[in-house]
Amino acid sequence: MATAQTVTQVCGGTVPSLFSSKTQLSKSWPGPLSRSFVRHKRRNPKACIACQFLRHNVNSNSLQLTKCNCQRAESVSGLTPKDGWHGDNAKEYSATNGNKPNALEFEKSSSERVVLSSNGFFQKGIPQSLEDEAWELLKESVVNYCGSPVGTVAAKDTTDSNVLNYDHVFIRDFIPSGIAFLLKGEHDIVRNFLLHTLQLQSWEKTMDCHSPGQGLMPASFKVRTVPLDGDDSATEEILDPDFGEAAIGRVAPVDSGLWWIILLRAYGKCSGDLSVQERIDVQTGMKMILRLCLADGFDMFPTLLVTDGSCMIDRRMGIHGHPLEIQALFYSALRCAREMLTPEVGPDDLIRALNNRLIALSFHIREYYWIDMKKLNEIYRYKTEEYSYDAVNKFNIYPDQIPPWLVEWMPNSGGYLIGNLQPAHMDFRFFSLGNLWSIASNLATEEQSHAILDLIETKWSDLVADMPFKICYIVLKGVRRQKAPHAS
Repeated sequence: MATAQTVTQVCGGTVPSLFSSKTQLSKSWPGPLSRSFVRHKRRNPKACIACQFLRHNVNSNSLQLTKCNCQRAESVSGLTPKDGWHGDNAKEYSATNGNKPNALEFEKSSSERVVLSSNGFFQKGIPQSLEDEAWELLKESVVNYCGSPVGTVAAKDTTDSNVLNYDHVFIRDFIPSGIAFLLKGEHDIVRNFLLHTLQLQSWEKTMDCHSPGQGLMPASFKVRTVPLDGDDSATEEILDPDFGEAAIGRVAPVDSGLWWIILLRAYGKCSGDLSVQERIDVQTGMKMILRLCLADGFDMFPTLLVTDGSCMIDRRMGIHGHPLEIQALFYSALRCAREMLTPEVGPDDLIRALNNRLIALSFHIREYYWIDMKKLNEIYRYKTEEYSYDAVNKFNIYPDQIPPWLVEWMPNSGGYLIGNLQPAHMDFRFFSLGNLWSIASNLATEEQSHAILDLIETKWSDLVADMPFKICYIVLKGVRRQKAPHAS
């Protein structure tokens, strides 16, 4: 439970406010913290960093000087976080310590200086925090349409000439950028993005003379400059959407419409501008997405049945069926839509279907997707080929489908939501976004949420280690997979 509170703040600190009108955006964490620092901070609220020269006061978000236990610090007593480390202070410090090598090495050039940023990192050259650098890169990726910002490109790499579709504005990729702009107070780009992508929803989209259902949102779009009709000397800008016709595998983006609804709710909560979500065209577009997702089919489950590559990335990942990520986004989008639909556009049958689906979906995920050591032992004792209304093994899961790595990897305390579930198949991979978004949207119960965070802490070296959080985790040591990626 040591990192449970911190991970909840990082992953869901601002997200719960998207669904509830009572919660407010929490203050962002002052800077990146390592796992060891988080654990030490919980034991000592004034945990030290940088050889205990500076103490971080969590309550006041301020930096305070303290005496170092390993090296003398009297010569820097006049230092303040605002002034930073200047060359003269560094020379005086080195002279006091006999020019001993230390962790705080400063530039010899007088034109440069080492500055302590507000997030607790020492940086060379012009005083600039990691956050400032990130904002510069993000703003360089902004795409303009008719003079107004409408999104950010998926990737900006000037050294690669083969950009494929990474110069497009992807709906799913813009979500973290859009939330960052909202927290910064830059609401216009998010508003433009929502309204322009809504216009693309009504475009005609066909593949081999077949058209998907109304309400499908594009996976991405690109701003193109084309000659104006009847005048070759003049040009105009158009938005060229991709609904999956050019994607790898030609799969339609199921998650785009769900992300669009979630971002629409976030925009209203952060900006206070509810006029966008109350517009007739926005209400109609939202209703079309819901009707597409809530349409009756042959499936017996409340989860959405999708093809491989329909979310996350358009690559083969073995997630065809009922992937957790889609179900978590589906649940979140339904809750957001329920708060935004107006009575005029949201008829009783749609609201009733939405509420019934929320109840059935939450029960299904919490009951059948959950896996821990106790549930693992139950699966080992499953009987197969059961035919009855009260069968224990409802999905006819064979015990030999449990991969050997899971038995060794699963901790005694903690658990998670599996990646996929369908008849005779369980995908035991740990998918990060699906589990974390289930926590943020309250799809997982409070007990399950704590158990997921306990597992993340216990398996930190596997799920995070020295890299960013992994998309999914599965042990591949000594295993060569020649079948589909989901095969055990």
